Amino acid sequence: MTWIAAARQTRPRRTLLATMVTALLALVPAAAGHSAPLYPTPDPDPMYQQPADLAEHRPGDVLAVRSMPPLAMFPDTTITLVQFRSTNSAGEPIAATTTVLQPNNQPPDAPVLSYQHIINGLGVQCSVSKVLYTDDPNLMVREAVFWNVALRRGWTMALPDHLGPNYAYGAAKLGGQVTLDGIRAIRQVERLRVEHSRVAMAGYSGGGMATAWAAALQPSYAPELAIAGAAMGGVPMNLVAMLEGLGFGSHPVFGLALAAGIGLEREYPERFPISDQMNARGLAARAAIANACTNDILSTGAGHGILDFAATTSLVDDPRARAVVEENSLALYDGAPSMPVFEWHSPIDGLIPVDAITDTMRRWCAAGAPVVTESTPTPDHLTAAVLGLPAAVGWLDARLRGEPAPSTC
Repeated sequence: MTWIAAARQTRPRRTLLATMVTALLALVPAAAGHSAPLYPTPDPDPMYQQPADLAEHRPGDVLAVRSMPPLAMFPDTTITLVQFRSTNSAGEPIAATTTVLQPNNQPPDAPVLSYQHIINGLGVQCSVSKVLYTDDPNLMVREAVFWNVALRRGWTMALPDHLGPNYAYGAAKLGGQVTLDGIRAIRQVERLRVEHSRVAMAGYSGGGMATAWAAALQPSYAPELAIAGAAMGGVPMNLVAMLEGLGFGSHPVFGLALAAGIGLEREYPERFPISDQMNARGLAARAAIANACTNDILSTGAGHGILDFAATTSLVDDPRARAVVEENSLALYDGAPSMPVFEWHSPIDGLIPVDAITDTMRRWCAAGAPVVTESTPTPDHLTAAVLGLPAAVGWLDARLRGEPAPSTC
């Protein structure tokens, strides 16, 4: 997910809740409204449906396994789709999916990298498992090159659909839980032969956010998992701070903020019912992007702002909505990783608050985590992703070979 911290104001800061209203959708009404959350259209494929017996399974239990067709962009690679049981933000059971890319003839217990891809979307077709079988240029140009580097090193790649079954774009903590349960699951799939593999995690931007949450949650959510390390770049650590950077004015990529509000409502329907605050134009925009991926989300919101889609901005003091945003802000989470961490970012990233990254890394260092943090020489969020990858791959390789982790704390 890429939140856009734009239209920064020169006037004095408004209160936190007022800026949250500015950023998303005027927050929550005092009484129940008339517009229920709009969820994505269910996929008829059973691999993306919620089994009736979910409650009988533990987090990480394997629900289904499917062999997938080979892909020319990943030569000599076997592809497997795994459905598993995970947990949503309310602690309820959900089914999620992860796609496993594995070099042919790989020996047992070879290294595993769980890579959390950037997913800017609200529909099932935006999932990694679906995008792999499209001609998505972003995947071909940016991600597929790195994945092939990892595969040529003999690593198994696990690519979770970390937004969950409702495609709750913006629900960052959920992404961490899905990531950890995906790792639990693939260890149980006999044909993958990774039960005793060393495992690491990586991701950038929204994928970095899922990775960072997984690292921070692992000691409490999945303490039995031994993870060699987590590499994360360009992570939106503090959603509250990002929202404070948004104004009432229009913005070319306002659609991403709108999509995040819709995603959070899906995950927290009682605490974040933003649809009740939308005017007719807002509800029409919501319908237009309910199953959309990046390009359609951007085109729907381009040049718009909150005042175009909100019926009212008067209800700014509801603590439930504030708690939702805080709950998904890793900088405000008390826990810290016990695994080694490699973190990189642009020193003047125009999209995310760098101070939140610095503060979070300092806190993780104080908690005893071995942290290496690097600043890339670019002001551009996406360029930083590419420039930081070589060092991240080298760091991951060392962790997966069992070398002691360095630290710049």
